[in-house]
Amino acid sequence: MRRGAGRLGAAAAAAAPHHEAPQQGGGRCSCSAGRAAAGVLPCALAALSPSAARRPASAPQRHPAPVPARWPGPGALPGASPGVRRRRPPRPRPRAGRRGAARLEKLARRPGEPRSFQAVLPPELWIHLAVVACGNRLEETLVMLKSAVLFSHRKIQFHIFTEDSLKPEFDKQLRQWPDSYTKKFEHRIYPITFSVGNPQEWKKLFKPCAAQRLFLPVILKDVDSLLYVDTDVLFLRPVDDIWKLLRLFNSTQLAAMAPEHEIPKIGWYSRFARHPFYGSAGVNSGVMLMNLTRIRSTQFKNSMIPTGLAWEDMLYPLYQKYKNAITWGDQDLLNIIFYFNPECLYVFPCQWNYRPDHCMYGSNCREAEHEGVSVLHGNRGVYHDDKQPTFRALYEAIRDILRRGGKRKFVLSWISFFVM
Repeated sequence: MRRGAGRLGAAAAAAAPHHEAPQQGGGRCSCSAGRAAAGVLPCALAALSPSAARRPASAPQRHPAPVPARWPGPGALPGASPGVRRRRPPRPRPRAGRRGAARLEKLARRPGEPRSFQAVLPPELWIHLAVVACGNRLEETLVMLKSAVLFSHRKIQFHIFTEDSLKPEFDKQLRQWPDSYTKKFEHRIYPITFSVGNPQEWKKLFKPCAAQRLFLPVILKDVDSLLYVDTDVLFLRPVDDIWKLLRLFNSTQLAAMAPEHEIPKIGWYSRFARHPFYGSAGVNSGVMLMNLTRIRSTQFKNSMIPTGLAWEDMLYPLYQKYKNAITWGDQDLLNIIFYFNPECLYVFPCQWNYRPDHCMYGSNCREAEHEGVSVLHGNRGVYHDDKQPTFRALYEAIRDILRRGGKRKFVLSWISFFVM
């Protein structure tokens, strides 16, 4: 069993003491077991060295006259024995991923001004994060946004698509967050709109308003790139890290998702799908990176006409053709699109979209076992039942981080211990 397992179990139990603590036994992997917990979050921070013990005070003593000090020889440091050369400790290097940010801040900050990188970063370098929330998804969405702010380095622009009845509450809750949070993001709230087809038909596709994500390239015309996530997602490392995956796109790729399953023979699409899907196991759209500029300018191959279609022109005819064969709504439509256009999709590892399926019937996400989970996707309602205690404990810890002041420092300390 990996060393981080016991620690995660203890941390999760401490964060949610009124729920069943995660098991620490061996056997088959499950999300509630200690072994899977090691796969869920990595063990990273080394313990700091203990402070030097205090020396007891001694009685005053008379000392001989001081001997004139001599400069240390070449390569020697004060305190070294005669004739012994000591190496200077290496200077700490800046953390990876923040060097560019530090340079920008240094150029923009005047002498004597405090460090406040979020205030000087130009808007074109912000991260754009979109979410669609309808029905009873208010709390889940706020917890997801909070997790994004907790670990982010760059400023984030939130694009929140929701029903009219939820707009005032979203705005009220986000404005009540402390300044240490609100200075790291700005938010904009949009209505639910569908530019083509029957709006009521789109709104009822799979889950309320879920099909809205298909129209983001059409609505956010002034946004170049975007990270879309479902409401039941939690970021366990800086959003900056998944944003960097956009740099890995080749000249034809315009979107990125994780596989729906790592083992095709037990995956849903390979066994039950009645429509085309990407690759051997399909892709999951709960976490999706998009280059919106490329999407808007691409002509997509399809099964309806021999020539290509623009994204907006393709959506409703595609739905009409396959609406009686799809089960998972907009995710199925995305799988169909990238089945005919595989060169347009970049597939990132499962650690960026870790779901209960990855540990429910045995661990099947190797990247998470080796590097830890980067983005947790609590689908199947696992944040709100007792089937996966580790998922629920993480959700409740981040949810409650601003509710009781004394708990904030504790939650941040144990999350950062396993994640950063």
